[in-house]
Order: sequence, then C-alpha cells, then structure tokens
Amino acid sequence: MTGNGSGQDAQPLTQYVERGVQWVRAFDRRRPLVWDALLTGFFVFAGLIDLVGDSWRNIAQNTDVPAWLLYAITVAVTVPLLWRRSHPLPVYAVMFLAGLANNWTGAVLQGSLTLLIVVFNIAVRLPLRTLAWAYGLTVVPLFISRIRYPQGSWDQQIIPTMMSFAIVALMGIAVRTRQEYMESLVQRAKQLEVERDQQAQLATNAERTRIAREMHDIIGHNLSVITTLADGGSYAAAKSPERAAQALAAIGTTSRQALTELRRLLDVLREEAPETAAALAPQPALTDLDQLIDGVRAAGLPVRSTVRGRPDSLPAGRQLTVYRVVQEALTNTLKHGGPEATAYVEVVYGDDGVRVTVTDTGGGGSLSGTSGRGLTGMRERTALYDGTLEAGPLRHPPGGWQVELHLPKESAQ
Repeated sequence: MTGNGSGQDAQPLTQYVERGVQWVRAFDRRRPLVWDALLTGFFVFAGLIDLVGDSWRNIAQNTDVPAWLLYAITVAVTVPLLWRRSHPLPVYAVMFLAGLANNWTGAVLQGSLTLLIVVFNIAVRLPLRTLAWAYGLTVVPLFISRIRYPQGSWDQQIIPTMMSFAIVALMGIAVRTRQEYMESLVQRAKQLEVERDQQAQLATNAERTRIAREMHDIIGHNLSVITTLADGGSYAAAKSPERAAQALAAIGTTSRQALTELRRLLDVLREEAPETAAALAPQPALTDLDQLIDGVRAAGLPVRSTVRGRPDSLPAGRQLTVYRVVQEALTNTLKHGGPEATAYVEVVYGDDGVRVTVTDTGGGGSLSGTSGRGLTGMRERTALYDGTLEAGPLRHPPGGWQVELHLPKESAQ
C-alpha cells in the first residue's frame, strides 16, 4: 500500500520541467541583467576556450589568421549578446560585420553562431519585415566563404546554416505569437473585469433607485395620511372626542401598514436568504387598491372610484406600477390639494392594456414647480413597461390636477 501511495503522489516529469521553466522566466523578469550577463559570460568563455585550445583549427579554412584578429572576432560575436534584447538591431549589425570578417579570413569560428540568438530576439521583438532582412543578410557571409574557399559542395557549406537560421526564426515567431496571444487574453480578462464592475455598478445604481422609489412611495403616502389624520384629530379633540379617537385609530392602522411595507422592503436588503424573504412578502397588487382608497378616505380626502373591465391576470409588475401611481397621485392631493379637495380614480381594463386616471379638484397645479421625486418615480415606473404617463393641471373650472397612466399589454411590447 505504501508503494501505491508513493506512485500516486509521484508527479510527471513534464510538471518538473514546467516548474523549472516558470522559475527561470520569473527570475528573468526580476533580474534580466543577471540572466543576460550569465548567458554572455558563458559564450565569451566558450569562445576563448576554443581559441586557447586551438580547436578552431580543426574546421578552419585558413589557419594563418592573426591571433589578435581571432580574439577581436570572438569578442565581437559574444560580448554584444548582453544588449541583444534591448538593442537587437545594433547588436545584429556588430555581429554581422564580425561574421563577415570571420568568413572572409577563413577562421570559421564557432562563436559566430551566436548570431542565431540575435535572430531569435529579432523574430520575437521586431516586425517580420525586419526579420526577413536579417535572415537575408545572414546568407551573405556564407557566399563570401564559398567564393574565397570553394572546398566542398554548396549544400554542405550553405544549406545547413540557412536551415538552422530558418528554424530559429520560426521558433522566435512561435514564441512571439504565443506571447501576443497571452497578452490578448490578459487584456481581454482585464476588459471583462472592468465590464463586470461596470455592470455591477449599474445594477447597484438601479437597485438603489428602485429602493429609493419604493421608500418614497411608502413613506411619502403613509406620512401624508398620518399628518392629515393628526391635524384632523387635533382639531376635533375639543369638539368631538369620538372623531379624535377615530383619527388616532386610523393613525395606528396606517402606521402599522407603513411599518409592514418597510419591513418587506428592507428584508430584500438582508444578506441571509434574500430570495426567501422576498418570496414571503408579496408586493401590493390591484386587489389592495380598495384598502388604499379607504385609508385615504379615512385621512379626510373624499375619493370616488370606478373600475371597468377585468384585470385578466395582469402581471405583478404592472399591478404594482398601477398601485404606486394611484398611491402617489392621491398622496399629492393630500399634500397639495387643500381642505376642500376631492379625488376621483378610474381604472379601465381594455384590449390595449390598462388605463388609470386620477383627478382631483384641489390646488395641485402648484405641484409642477416642485422638485420632488413623486412624478419622476411615476414616470420611471411607467417607462419600465413601455407605458405612457401624463400629469398636469386641469385647464377648465373648477381646476385641479390629473394623472393619466396607460400600460400596454405584455404581448404588445
């Protein structure tokens, strides 16, 4: 069993290789100069060993090259590697000239093959046109060597070197393509993150607006009713204690209704089980209109209502919109209509949707100059269902204010 466990814990060799590559890349990003110095030092050392041990003579086409020129060529094809990534073209130019000297003299130093590293960096970092020019120039020293020292066949002197440079160039292009692909993925991920944050912000703002609208409708209406009842109760306290007691009872009922609606709304904001809380607390519907109108009547505003047609399962969202519009319109009448105001509510269900008209006989014409959120909230709710809402003062006697709402059927959207 121990053997099986150790076999399961063993990791493939490719994972170790991948970890090693990632470590080298991370070290290179942190200490690029150290890596460049190590690589350059290695090739300088290898080139000098080739000269000191006279091993260069084994493949040289001319063994009478001066020592100082050999050392100069070796330095020229190795030391510039230190700047191969920051200045690939100048490094290529220096090493190309050294390669010309190498092939012209017939020394054929192996250190000249470091030009492959520079070609790789050109393929990774510079445009493909520059790579094509660099690859074309690498053939020049080969032809010079062939012309000056025609020993051997063309394919033995030129084709292997050209294929080596082509393979290195293709490797550089592959690495560059992968880098660009990874960069595009990172950029796309950042863009998606920004878009996600923007969508979250928009959703937050929309939810904040919805909650503010609900709070305005709930608190504004119920406080208006409570204020009217309190004023009427204080006026009737001395003359009719019974009417004062009725007003206090109505204030208590309205307050409890307001608290219930506020709790339902705030339950949505709770972190734990928000969906369950929302499901257990239905929003007001058209069936609650009678209760709403009775509450307004109890506050002292005479209200008549007429309902024509049948709702035919009007969606809950549209029912809430109708309810809130009627609530806001009657609240405005309580606030601005004056003591002699009356109101009339008409709800008509037709083939084209539902139409609601709320008319009062008070002095609500002054409402058009206010900056409250009442009318704005009604229009926002209406716009959610592609409806229309018109609100304004009546021009014919006895004056007053009128709100007209039309919500089309869901299939008509």
